[in-house]
Amino acid sequence: MALPQFFSSGTPLNAAKKGRERVIEIIVVATVVLIGIDLIAKLAGRQFSLGVGPTLGGDLALASLAGNVWTGILVGLIFGLAGIGLSMTYSILNFANFSHGDLLTTGAFTGWGVALLIAGWGVGDAGYLLFARSGSGPGPSTIGASIVASPVAIVAGVIVAAVMTVVVALLIDRLVYRPMRDRGGIPLLIASIGVALALRSLIQFMYGSRTRGITATQDVRREVLGFSINLHQVTLFVVALVLMVTMHLLLQETKLGKAMRAMADNKDLALVTGIPTERVVRATWILGAGLAGIAGFLFVLERGAMDYNLGWFLLLFIFAAVILGGIGSIYGAIAGGLVIGLVHEVSLIWVSSDFNAVAAFVIMILVLLYRPEGIFSGVTTA
Repeated sequence: MALPQFFSSGTPLNAAKKGRERVIEIIVVATVVLIGIDLIAKLAGRQFSLGVGPTLGGDLALASLAGNVWTGILVGLIFGLAGIGLSMTYSILNFANFSHGDLLTTGAFTGWGVALLIAGWGVGDAGYLLFARSGSGPGPSTIGASIVASPVAIVAGVIVAAVMTVVVALLIDRLVYRPMRDRGGIPLLIASIGVALALRSLIQFMYGSRTRGITATQDVRREVLGFSINLHQVTLFVVALVLMVTMHLLLQETKLGKAMRAMADNKDLALVTGIPTERVVRATWILGAGLAGIAGFLFVLERGAMDYNLGWFLLLFIFAAVILGGIGSIYGAIAGGLVIGLVHEVSLIWVSSDFNAVAAFVIMILVLLYRPEGIFSGVTTA
């Protein structure tokens, strides 16, 4: 039976949709071209007017642009690393976990507490160090927590950040999410908001509400081939890449990874075929929370300071990365994180730091208007 003419491919409705997509495409292309012309003019030190609107060009050093791009990549890796866990939670457990940002905060505080304790042993009071400089005492430079002065402390901090975040996530799952797992995604989402508020309040109660400096900055720069390299940033870059490659190999080459992909594709079929779903759920929390805790620790390593709102501040960017990349795809989370991170930092060339977050979300909206399913088209898990 033929469909009514109204629903055929040539209907005014479809024509209007294609026309709208065409307009969006033209606007995006024109904007990209205009930004490109302006950037080239800035790098060339030229300034000119198109006759209408603001003047294009100006003065921008190539080193400054390179610095923004490098910082954008680092920030994007943090968003992507944290986004992997959020994407896995959504695709396998079928709910958006709003407490994921506070898992980053958990990893940051617990990991850096141990790192400061090891790096500052004998310099400051053990309680002051373990609770991440919660009171008055020696400063970060005196403690010497850096990848140069105390690499063992940094490595131990990364491990503890992952382990403690996993413990917290498994405990939350056992007490809150597991009893509600069969009630659907909306109740779990609402519960995750409550968990986020509770976890953030607990961190604030234990560690205090003030922003504190963490890392030592002396001697973390090295000259390599005439360039100044920040070793904390290099550490973040290397660790994030290693973890992402490891996740790829785990999902593609191991029995656990295949079980996780099968459960993400069809939970009921996975149950019928004998896949131990509870083990897969537990593995999802372990992997996702571990990556989140490490992401929080690495973010502080690069930024040098933290407070109890750290994860809550990053959560919207992580969600944006996951949505932009394609909900359910870890590769999409990584790609989306890099896009959001680059736009967030490179946009500082044109806007102040008060508006660069807006620029990142505007790019996300424009991309989704043109490709609603995300960069990786919602490919589940892997």
